[in-house]
Amino acid sequence: MSARHNSVWLVPRPGAPAQAAVVGVLDRTTYRQLRDRLLEFAVDAEDGVLVDIERLDLRDHALTRVFALVALRIADWPAVPFALVTGRPEQRAVLAARAVDRRVPVYADVGAAEAALTRPARRRAGRVLDRSTGASARARAFVRGTCAEWMVPELAEDAELVATEFVENTLRHTDSEPRLRLELRRGKLAVEVADTSSRAAVLREGLDLASVGLGLRMVTKVAKTWGCSRRRSGGKTVWAVLARA
Repeated sequence: MSARHNSVWLVPRPGAPAQAAVVGVLDRTTYRQLRDRLLEFAVDAEDGVLVDIERLDLRDHALTRVFALVALRIADWPAVPFALVTGRPEQRAVLAARAVDRRVPVYADVGAAEAALTRPARRRAGRVLDRSTGASARARAFVRGTCAEWMVPELAEDAELVATEFVENTLRHTDSEPRLRLELRRGKLAVEVADTSSRAAVLREGLDLASVGLGLRMVTKVAKTWGCSRRRSGGKTVWAVLARA
């Protein structure tokens, strides 16, 4: 007899910060699904993520670590606060017993969560680039000018490198216009390029500095961290975080 597979759903709710309810069962068959849906939901969050778990059956208590993992994954990017909401004392007891509440704040209701949530101070700037041979040059000029405006010129060279690689990969591997965005918060600069393709980013490994696109190895050398995240709204964002010395 085959094992029964349970389900889990993420139901968005209106409000800012971004809010959603999780409905279903948390067990070994739904763990990855819940993790991926929470990460996708966080990509589009602007100020933070509040997740109501009252209607989630914590079938396997050990797997509540998924919430700590999500908080850890989004700490660098998109760098928004992440919190859980539940009015059920037995759920809060489980999260405390598993030390999840040491990494993820847990609140009894949405009002308390909203009041306690610290929204990160940040600056944002973005530009949609057309699909042309000059797209990378325009991306570099935009990055250079924005870094000068934000008074972080020491990050400009590395940010231009990353933006060039991400834009070139979008042009090479998708039919989408690259959507470039920069974010500055707490001394860290995030370089992001979004597109409408769900295909994972493929960064070239070549190190020929005379060629267009410096490759994954160069991106990893200059970035504190980087990744490729699917968006719940469709497509993906490739991102890298640069830190001031």
